[in-house]
Amino acid sequence: MKPKAVVERWVDCFNRADTEGLCALYHEDAVNHQVVTDPLVGIEAIRSLFEVEFARATMHCKVEMIHEAGDWAIMEWSDPLGLRGCGFFHIRDGKILFQRGYFDQLSFFRAQGLDVPDAYLDEKKQQR
Repeated sequence: MKPKAVVERWVDCFNRADTEGLCALYHEDAVNHQVVTDPLVGIEAIRSLFEVEFARATMHCKVEMIHEAGDWAIMEWSDPLGLRGCGFFHIRDGKILFQRGYFDQLSFFRAQGLDVPDAYLDEKKQQR
């Protein structure tokens, strides 16, 4: 499967909160690095991320654009609450080997009506 098709399938699974479907799209030793957290290594860490996120928020990814270049697909996205972001997917043998996502986590918490975790604020204070 070409990178763009993998990302399109990823969006479909994401929008259905289908953790198992999402995990089937990753290599066992894949890395998912959402820049608001440390990189997650391996399918079980990635599974845990999706389980936590789907349990705490209703999310919907609207594709604005997907660009494919070699083994990479780059997706610009938005959601119905006004959040925007961008994801980079390195695809090998039809599965995600590496993913990096950029979005504003504070805006995500606020749009979802979620409390901002203390650890998140503490991390930001330490970076000043």
